[in-house]
Amino acid sequence: MLDLAPLISGSSAADALRNTVDLARNAEKFGYRRYWLAEHHLTPGVASAAPAVLIGLVAAATERIRVGSGAVQTGHHTAVVIAEEFGTVAHLHPGRVDLGLGRSSIGRLLELAARAGGGAKAAGGGAGAAGKAAGGDAASASGPAAEPTAGKPPGAASKPAARVVEGLLVPAPPALTFDVERLGRQLRLVGFREDPDDDYSGLVRDIQAFIAGSFRTEDGTVLSAPAAQGADLEIWILASSAGGSARTAAELGLPLGANYHVAPWGVLDTVEAYRAAFRPGVLAKPWVMVSADVVVGPDDASARRLASGYGAWVASIRAGQGAIPYPSPEEAAAAGLSEADRALVADRVDTQFVGSPETVVRGLRTLRDVTGADELLITTITHSHADRVRSYELLAEAWNDQ
Repeated sequence: MLDLAPLISGSSAADALRNTVDLARNAEKFGYRRYWLAEHHLTPGVASAAPAVLIGLVAAATERIRVGSGAVQTGHHTAVVIAEEFGTVAHLHPGRVDLGLGRSSIGRLLELAARAGGGAKAAGGGAGAAGKAAGGDAASASGPAAEPTAGKPPGAASKPAARVVEGLLVPAPPALTFDVERLGRQLRLVGFREDPDDDYSGLVRDIQAFIAGSFRTEDGTVLSAPAAQGADLEIWILASSAGGSARTAAELGLPLGANYHVAPWGVLDTVEAYRAAFRPGVLAKPWVMVSADVVVGPDDASARRLASGYGAWVASIRAGQGAIPYPSPEEAAAAGLSEADRALVADRVDTQFVGSPETVVRGLRTLRDVTGADELLITTITHSHADRVRSYELLAEAWNDQ
C-alpha cells in the first residue's frame, strides 16, 4: 500500500495523519505486506511530507508489516542524512523498513515536458506537483522518447499514441507545461539541489556505504555514521521511465518500483529497461513492483461514485496547485470538469482500477501479467476514511480468494 496521508475537504493535517496510522493498523490486519509513505512538499491536500518521521510513527503503531518510503526525493536530501534517518528507524524496527528512493531535478522536468509535448513557460507546476520523480505528475511526465517531427520547433517531439497491450491500457502521455521559475522558487524552499547532471547512482552507492560502514572520503578517510551502520533495511529504486533510476536499480542489483499509477505510459519501457540491464548485486535476479491507483466498492456503480473526485484532484495537481484536499462526490459533481481538464487527466482516470472486487482483481491480474510484476503497490484515495479502509479490505479479501 502507498499512502499520501491525504487531506479530504473539510479536514486537517492532524486528521490525515491519524487516519494514516489507523489505515496502517488495518493494512496489517488485512494481510498487506508493505505500507509505504510518500514525500510531497507544499501540497495543500497531502500531509505526508516527512516520510522518515511518519514511517517511524507507523512502525511503532504496528507489529509486523514492512514500512517504507515511496519515495524519498533525493534532490532534497544528502546520502548521509537519508542513511541516518532510515537507519535510526531500522535499528528500532529491524527487518521491517524499506527505503524507497526517487529522483527529481528541474533539468529533468524540462526534458520530460519536451518529450510529453508540453512546454516550460505556462503557469503551473508547483512544488507539490513537481517534486515527485517516482510518484508525482510533473517529474513523471516521461513518455517513451520519440523522434522529432518535421515542421516542429527544435526539441519538440511527437507524442506516442495510446495502445492496449494484452488487455492493459498504455495511454499517451499528457502534454504538461511548467512555470519553471515558480517551480524553482518553491523547490528551493525545501532544499532542492539544482543539478540536472547529479550522480544518482553515486548517491545510492553512498547510502549503501554508510549502512555497510565502508564510506570513505576522497582522501580515503573512513567516516562512521552509527545511526546508519548495520541497519537492517531494504533499498528500493522507484522509477517512472527507462532512464537513470531504472538503470541504477539494474546496475546495483536492487529491486525496482515501476510507476503505473502516475506515469502509465512509461511502465512497460521502464520494466523492460531494468530487466535488460540487470546485473546481480543485492539481488540475484530482477524484482519488480508496479503501482496502481485503485478504488473498490461493493459494486461497480458504488465504486465509481467513491472515485468521482479523482479527476478534479488530478486536474488540480496538473494545473500547478499541488493536490487540493480531496473532494466529496457531491463537491466533484457540483464543480464538474471542463473538456480541457478531462483531456489533461484522461491518462490517469482511464488507468485507475475502479469497481467491484471482482472487476478490480481482474484488472490488477492483467497489470501483473503484462508487466510481469512480482508485487503490486496499491494506492487508494476516497473522501471518506471508512470507504478507503473498506476498499483495501475488499481488495485483500478478493485477491486472496483468486
